[in-house]
Amino acid sequence: MTALRGQFSTLAEVLDAAGEQHGDREAYVEPGKVRLTFAELARASDGLAAALAARGVGHGDVVALMLPSSADYAICYAAIARLGAVTTGLNTRLGPREVAAVLDRARPALVIRDTEAGLPEPPAEIPVLARKELAAACDGPGLAAPVPVSPADPVVIIWTSGTTGTPKGAWFDSRNLAAAAASAGVMSAPYDRRLVATPFAHAGYMGKLWDQLAWGIAMVISPVPWSAPEMARILREERITVAGGVPTQWAKLLEEPDSGELPHLRIGIAATAPAPPELVEKTAARLGVPLVVRYAMTESPSICGTEPEDSPETQFRTVGRPQDGMEVAVTDEQGVPVPPGKVGRVRVRGGCVMRGYWGQPELTAEVLTPDGWLLSGDFGSFTPEGNLVLSGRASDLYIRGGYNVYPLEVENVLTEHPAVARVAVVGTPAPVIGEIGVAFVVPADPSRPPTRDALRAWTKDRLADYKAPDEVRIVPELPLTAMLKIDRDALRATAAAVRTRS
Repeated sequence: MTALRGQFSTLAEVLDAAGEQHGDREAYVEPGKVRLTFAELARASDGLAAALAARGVGHGDVVALMLPSSADYAICYAAIARLGAVTTGLNTRLGPREVAAVLDRARPALVIRDTEAGLPEPPAEIPVLARKELAAACDGPGLAAPVPVSPADPVVIIWTSGTTGTPKGAWFDSRNLAAAAASAGVMSAPYDRRLVATPFAHAGYMGKLWDQLAWGIAMVISPVPWSAPEMARILREERITVAGGVPTQWAKLLEEPDSGELPHLRIGIAATAPAPPELVEKTAARLGVPLVVRYAMTESPSICGTEPEDSPETQFRTVGRPQDGMEVAVTDEQGVPVPPGKVGRVRVRGGCVMRGYWGQPELTAEVLTPDGWLLSGDFGSFTPEGNLVLSGRASDLYIRGGYNVYPLEVENVLTEHPAVARVAVVGTPAPVIGEIGVAFVVPADPSRPPTRDALRAWTKDRLADYKAPDEVRIVPELPLTAMLKIDRDALRATAAAVRTRS
């Protein structure tokens, strides 16, 4: 049961119902800049939809958004959905080559672009609507009549964040977006106020619009750059109920003198990296809220999650159990389930799984089985209690002396070391042994970085000896991709280059 009354089959229907039922409640907040209600979102998107239709955008056309995370982005997404057209978003951190590759695959009928943000120019043959023209377009009279849309029509294309190779666009229909709302569990409650730092082009937003509309959630967009005092101020002044952050951000927030005065906050999300048990305990003690974990991917924006009542160790070691409506299996390469504790390939099935890769049926067939399983690129295992433990990506696996090493497993152990703030492990070629592990470590105290021998001993006390990193590199920060994930390709290149020179 959500905050929205009624039965709906398309995103456009949910949008109108949210405008009517949630009315003057805030839908989007850009602190100090913009406050947009659900009623205003519905009206503005209707006006923009009519303006886009006048430009020739119709049912099934793709419209690409080259906009920062903003209320404008949300209005565009909603307007495109009203036309039965397809929205795709381009992360504003992408470079010219990446933008060109995505646009070539998506072949949009129109690009809506912030021309003053320094983003790459799209090809000359693609029509462009400048962001500064949106306000006038949104004030128009709106569509004369709703456009007929089917629940099976494509709604959104979300691009994978791989750093090399051909971009892949996972596409979803209204049924997918409805399933994501149904799977929310503890993450969504009526009229939540959610602090959002995830880029809107990411699956965490694009795949969850129905969820926001159905629950009447206000999306408060986190300012950039991030700072602990600013986060504490926004959490307090905006009455935030749900917030996400990497473990380091939560740790810095706890140091703020007013961080204990957040009566509205009900749940926190540990993003991108596991939160050590002591951080989970400190957050619960000081803020009075649990830190939970969510596991998802572009191809399935909902998969697994921990629950607030789970132990700090469970929050740290696992990604929890399947969310409502989702199935997860761990199998060998033939698809046979493996017993708890044994590592295998993670498979996912349920309403949140993509319909396929846009315009790439051959790649779709490689990852979607006839009976609906998505073959992920992740390795993992189940605990006896049914929690999923991730071991790493198939592409991250390296083989040291004939033994498989999953970097994520090693990283989770190294993260527990008090001298380690953040860490990433990659494999690099080495004579005789095949590959070795190189740990890139951001120290907790730069003046007292951990030594190689200390980290190897720490790892050997907890894992098989061959999993201990052979080399340790102390770095000020870890490189990130445009999707704010650790850029492992860059680290592998650095590791290989250093070994070549040595």
